[in-house]
Amino acid sequence: MSIVTTSTPSSSGSNQGMHATADRTARRCAETALFMRDHVLSLVSHDLRSPLNAIHSWAYVLDRKIDTSDATAQRALEGIRNGVDQQVKLLESIVDTTRAETRTLALNRAPFALRPLVDETVGDVRNALAAQRNVALELDASVDAQQLVGDRERLAAALWLLVTFAVEASASGATVALAARVDAATFEATVTWPHAAAALTDAGLPHVLEKFAREQAAHPREAGRISWVLGLCKRVAEAHDGAFEQGEWIDGQPSTLKLRVPLAGA
Repeated sequence: MSIVTTSTPSSSGSNQGMHATADRTARRCAETALFMRDHVLSLVSHDLRSPLNAIHSWAYVLDRKIDTSDATAQRALEGIRNGVDQQVKLLESIVDTTRAETRTLALNRAPFALRPLVDETVGDVRNALAAQRNVALELDASVDAQQLVGDRERLAAALWLLVTFAVEASASGATVALAARVDAATFEATVTWPHAAAALTDAGLPHVLEKFAREQAAHPREAGRISWVLGLCKRVAEAHDGAFEQGEWIDGQPSTLKLRVPLAGA
């Protein structure tokens, strides 16, 4: 079953519904920022430890080569070692400690219907951002009766971010398409849109995601890495034994984000 939803707000929408959408949007934005911070800290920890390990290894090589009677060389070597030790302690005391509470993502698993989740997501993004951006939302859903055993709130946040980011990266008049499918024992949500990098940082357009996150997403990516702002999608998918995929983004070309999660929890 397919439904096409445009960016035109419903005239019969109640104030209560709009307040609920605003509350969910604010919560989703805060969650996105939290997971982005956690994702960046994870990258910092990994990227700093690699060169520090190399420096430590070369210091060991130098130690075996330098004349023990050369006081200046010995002081220089000791300075290198102390510098490495200080950096490692900083990583352990600041980066690792900060990530301790979010390193393992707790899930509140329960069965829930997929269709209401998809409809709620499209409605929230349409009302909070797409309508103001003149971006149409097209929904192609084949999840009428299916249920998923997982953390509905976490998955709702991930699905919201997929669609919201696509709208953020779309020019006025564009269409963002969300395809929701159940393939065998897996729920798959794919968002497709014509990528417009300039829209991410255009100060004249309304935005809901943080400026810093949007600016970083507009930069070229290192191989195999996702944009920082999408860290929530990756963490939530993997916590459910699923996967998150970020396609290549080329200006004016169709771009994709994909979330895959098993219907039944582990």
